[in-house]
Amino acid sequence: MAMWVFGYGSLIWKTGFPFDESLPGFIKGYRRVFHQGSTDHRGTPDFPGRTVTLEAADGEICWGVAYKITKDEDKRDALTHLEVREKQYDQKEYLDFFTDSNSDPAVTGVMVYIASPDKKSNNNYLGPAPLEDIAKQIVKAEGPSGPNRDYLFNLEKALSQLGFKDKHVTDLANQVRSILSETQELSVDATANNI
Repeated sequence: MAMWVFGYGSLIWKTGFPFDESLPGFIKGYRRVFHQGSTDHRGTPDFPGRTVTLEAADGEICWGVAYKITKDEDKRDALTHLEVREKQYDQKEYLDFFTDSNSDPAVTGVMVYIASPDKKSNNNYLGPAPLEDIAKQIVKAEGPSGPNRDYLFNLEKALSQLGFKDKHVTDLANQVRSILSETQELSVDATANNI
C-alpha cells in the first residue's frame, strides 16, 4: 500500500527522500502561516527563524505537493528522514488531498506534519505577529540550512512555478525585499559618506 506525504513548505522544492510520483494540489480547511520558529534549520536557539506551519481555517485551502512512496525500503527511508527534518512539528494529520476543487479527493489519508500552537508540546511555536515584524525576523535569521529569507524566497518561487498563489507568502516576500532594499541603500549611503 502506498504512503503519501503532503509538502507545503520546503518539501515542495527539496524533498530529500525517494518517491514514485509527485502530484500538485491542495488540502482543505487549512492555511499556511509563518508561525513556527526554526532553531535547527533556518535560525538558532538564540535567534529563531520563521518557517511555515498550518493553521485551521474554515473555507481556506493550502496548495502544495503530495508525494507517493510505494516501496517498503523507500517508506522507511522517507519516515526516517522526515522524523529528523520535521522534529519540531509535533503533530501528524492524515487528510484528504485534492487536485480539483470540483471532484472527490485524489488521495485520502495523505500524511501532513503540523506544528501546533500548543506551547507545551511545541516550544518553538512563535505565533502570529505583524507582517513587518515577521519580515524583520526573517531578514536577520540564519541557521545551519542557510538564511531564513532563502527559505521564504524558495517557497515563493516553488509555488509560482506550480501556478499556485499564496497571498501570505507573496506579501511577506515583498516586505522582506523592501527591508533588504532599504538596508542596501543605507549601506551604500554610508560607504559613500566615508569616502
